[in-house]
Amino acid sequence: MKWMETAKVAERAAAAVALAHAYLDGKLAFEERYAAEAAMTALLDDPSSKVRAALAEAVSMSRHAPVQVVAALAADQPDVAGPVLARSPVLSDTDLIECISEGREASQCLIAGRPRVSMGVAAAIAEVGALEACLVLADNSGADIASLSFRRLIERFGSDARLREALFADPRLPSDCRHKLLVHLGEALRDAPFVKALVGQVRAEKLTREACVRASLTLIDSVEQNEYEALVEHLRLSGELSTGFVIRLVAHGKIDFFGTVLVALAGQPEARVRALLSNGRDVAISALLQKAGLARETHTPVLRALDLWRDVACGKRIAGPQEVSWLMLSAIGGTDPQPESAELAGLLRTIHLEVLRENARIQAQAIAAA
Repeated sequence: MKWMETAKVAERAAAAVALAHAYLDGKLAFEERYAAEAAMTALLDDPSSKVRAALAEAVSMSRHAPVQVVAALAADQPDVAGPVLARSPVLSDTDLIECISEGREASQCLIAGRPRVSMGVAAAIAEVGALEACLVLADNSGADIASLSFRRLIERFGSDARLREALFADPRLPSDCRHKLLVHLGEALRDAPFVKALVGQVRAEKLTREACVRASLTLIDSVEQNEYEALVEHLRLSGELSTGFVIRLVAHGKIDFFGTVLVALAGQPEARVRALLSNGRDVAISALLQKAGLARETHTPVLRALDLWRDVACGKRIAGPQEVSWLMLSAIGGTDPQPESAELAGLLRTIHLEVLRENARIQAQAIAAA
């Protein structure tokens, strides 16, 4: 200790490393180990951050490092605290959460990037962490992130394109959170100055709304069936489970998801709803649709579509959304519907034209690739 008072910085740093290694090797006698621990504690007051950083690096990987030494180093300036915050197994979740709450972005990022991040620590970052720390957390496959924490990340920083991209790529992201991200993406496009200047505010809002609906339909294909109920509830609470959306589900053949929607809206047992959609009579299905709150004028095209999708499922017919949407439109009078079905006819015609355009686009891409 006397030598340390006059030694140069590089020498003191090397001595700190040697001292830490000797302590962690576990070969010292009790008295020597006690003295080494006292010496390391004294090194925490070294005026040079290089000495303290060398000590931090030396003890950062060990479970046997003195708790008071590691805790003090974790509270030091960023270049000293970095190694222990990033990987020390001595720091408890409580220690890490307290460090996160102090609001230092660099420290939060180091904690968010640890090889293993517990659910509690991840929740603290999602709740009070800076954007950069949240980005590190979203990219960390070793982080245990709860569904609630994913939602908080989106609520706080869903407008940031980098976070949206990171979360979209995360297979752990719940389906309702994916839908929230789609909504944020749509809002970002709607508010973009270029889009406003190109098509105007009103047109931009309409296009964004339609794009979000189509994206929601695509999202269903990437969601596991055991998540359908949660996604339906999210859509219902957010006011997006509209009649128009339900008609699109049927036209595009999302019958399993449509069944989950009917279970939620009609309050009927899932087994009964599945049985009716598989081979139920039109009268019984119409009663189910009415109980689910679907207007009577929607029943005829929905029943027509269900018949067609049953034939497709049984291999009796080859058809897709293009044919089904056209036959649904024809079922209510085509381009000359009854007045009460005029709005529904307009929706079905829009769906049909969208599918036509999409099919043409796919065909053109195939031709170009040939």
